[in-house]
Amino acid sequence: MPPDEPPAEHGQGFAHLGDEERFVGWRISVVEGAFRAPDGGAFHRDVVRHPGAVAVVAVTDQRRAVMVRQYRGSLDRWLLEIPAGTRDVEGEPPERTALRELEEEAGVRAGSIVHLASVANTPGFCDELTELYLATDLSPSTPARHGPEEEWIEVVEVDLAEVDAMVADGRLVDAQSILGLLLARAHLGAGAPGRC
Repeated sequence: MPPDEPPAEHGQGFAHLGDEERFVGWRISVVEGAFRAPDGGAFHRDVVRHPGAVAVVAVTDQRRAVMVRQYRGSLDRWLLEIPAGTRDVEGEPPERTALRELEEEAGVRAGSIVHLASVANTPGFCDELTELYLATDLSPSTPARHGPEEEWIEVVEVDLAEVDAMVADGRLVDAQSILGLLLARAHLGAGAPGRC
């Protein structure tokens, strides 16, 4: 379908028949979902259920993004990421969660926040949606980190003009961070390297 055509209606022709729970963890659950295809055929898929998340690109007056370097056990490596977190406080608006996570992880308070996009992180097997935000008018605050990974976080500032090179050479591999940084740069009119 050409990109300028509207997407098909939600689930058009498909039907979600139900879930059978297989695993429940402290943040996620795994279900075996039963579905019906447009031709009437039944099929099953393993689906990770997630409460959703937020991620925030905090940009200083010098057009530098405040990022965190933290260990990720799923990949057994350190990643450079924008501050992010699970929407784990029931009823809390996502922009409030974003501001809270920014303060807890990076020790930064934002005076302004703008929604950039809603992102389906891994739609092939997970229902997680991440709300991406741009935060500006920054001031220092006291971090309130939780868990061993966050206790060892290193706060790093990255020039928005360096993002393309950092993606190309592998310093940035986290998809929501890459997308968030590029959207923030476009929103701020910073442009890509070599552009005015």
